[in-house]
Amino acid sequence: MEASKLEQLKIEREPEKESRAIRWFVLIAVVTALGGGLYWWFLRPAEAVEVHTAIAREISGLLAGTVLNASGYVTARRQATVSSKFTGKVMEVLIEEGMEVEKDQVLAKLDDANVRTSFALAKAQLESTGTARKETEALLREARANYVRTQNLVDRQLSSGAELDRARASAESLTALLERNEADVRVAEMQLDVYRQQMEDTIIRAPFAGVVVAKNAQPGEMISPNSAGGGFTRTGIGTIVDMESLEIEIDVNETYINRVSAGQKVVATLDAYPDWKIPCHVIAIIPTADRQRATVEVRVGFDTLDGRVLPDMGVKVAFQDEPSTPQRRAGVVIPQAAVSNDGSKEYVWVVSDNVAERRMISTTGTRGTEVLVASGVLATEQVIINVPPGLKNGDRVKESTR
Repeated sequence: MEASKLEQLKIEREPEKESRAIRWFVLIAVVTALGGGLYWWFLRPAEAVEVHTAIAREISGLLAGTVLNASGYVTARRQATVSSKFTGKVMEVLIEEGMEVEKDQVLAKLDDANVRTSFALAKAQLESTGTARKETEALLREARANYVRTQNLVDRQLSSGAELDRARASAESLTALLERNEADVRVAEMQLDVYRQQMEDTIIRAPFAGVVVAKNAQPGEMISPNSAGGGFTRTGIGTIVDMESLEIEIDVNETYINRVSAGQKVVATLDAYPDWKIPCHVIAIIPTADRQRATVEVRVGFDTLDGRVLPDMGVKVAFQDEPSTPQRRAGVVIPQAAVSNDGSKEYVWVVSDNVAERRMISTTGTRGTEVLVASGVLATEQVIINVPPGLKNGDRVKESTR
């Protein structure tokens, strides 16, 4: 019995070994997970930075460098707001914005009821004066015949001299009356022409061929050339622009006007199409300066017009030099947006095997929005444009799809 009690006091060792094995397994799992997390955090590959790139292009030959950069606007040399010659009510408008019109094409019609009435009255007056002239002509023929008969009677002493004087006076009086009737007919014809022209003026026509850029009136509104009717009276039917007369207006600082000359070549870049280089030329330098702004106006014409060029568009121009002794230049060109400056030197970011490399460059001039690079970049190499902030040498990069 004592032996059975002693057996009950024995400690079971096997369960303790199993508990230690579980604890070791959990510890190893935790250490492995922690090590993997630290490895992923510190040694994971860096995420590639999205960038935009451009290809360096090789150029060679006779080149004209840029001597002056400026900005301005596209303007139309021929532009008109078409109005009427007198105040009247608009009956019909035949134009819309964007419509192309030809010279003398009808744009609108005004109310012509009063003018038509005046025209009919003037026509009736012309007919009346014409009838009076015919009557006077008949009386004058009779008076002249009577004068001839009286003259014959006087010659044969069958009539007195007083009868001859009365016949002569009657013929002369009717001659004067006929001249007056003819003058009345001319006045009536001129009056009729006035009302005919007024009827024509109720039809508003295009002064030249062009494109309608604004429609300013609607049927039922009053229109006047001087807006005499107040704020509710329109001053024009619409605005027409001759697209063949587009040119560029530039205000050049008078300090640099000596770099510009008539006929000089110009490269223009529209703000709406920054990658489109438009060949142009200087038409004229306006021979006066703006005292307040210290600028001189320069007119620049397009060598070839294009439908994408619209009035009032913003444009940047680069005036080109043409040396008397041509010089041969060579190198590569890259966009100006790829060039950075640290205050003393210029550099670019070159992409090689999807890795960004900062590289110093040497430039020799500009061509519009491009930079001529003499050294530092080779043709066909990729350069980063609009460099994202925080980019470091050796960062992995990839081409942005946005």
